[in-house]
Amino acid sequence: MCQLGIYLTFNGNCREAMTFYHQCFGGEIQFQTLGDSPLGSQLNPEMQSYILQASIKTHHFKLMGTDLVGEHSLVQGNSLSIWLECNTISEARYYYQRLAKNGDALQPLESTFSGSFLGSLTDQFGKQWLFHSRD
Repeated sequence: MCQLGIYLTFNGNCREAMTFYHQCFGGEIQFQTLGDSPLGSQLNPEMQSYILQASIKTHHFKLMGTDLVGEHSLVQGNSLSIWLECNTISEARYYYQRLAKNGDALQPLESTFSGSFLGSLTDQFGKQWLFHSRD
């Protein structure tokens, strides 16, 4: 069975962002820097501190990130949102409030025509989040 994960690309602030997400969600966090890689000693000290791969693993999901940007550089856009399906509206509000810190609360959690709750925000790292709860 396959499992869906979220992989985020940052422009030098992966450690800061993943630490923030870890404060929001908890779980187990791990970082691997370029300096930790087999070629790390051949890189300049600034490059050695960049995150090759970071991960946060919780009981419900895995969130991954990197500072490595492809040849076309990082373009922040609205083509990707992170969907957070919550069991209760109070759980959705809890995560919404934490992730909204220093971000832009676009749509507060509101009841929809179907009776579920939906909200959205852009966090302080430019990542878009969608919140949903049926409670």
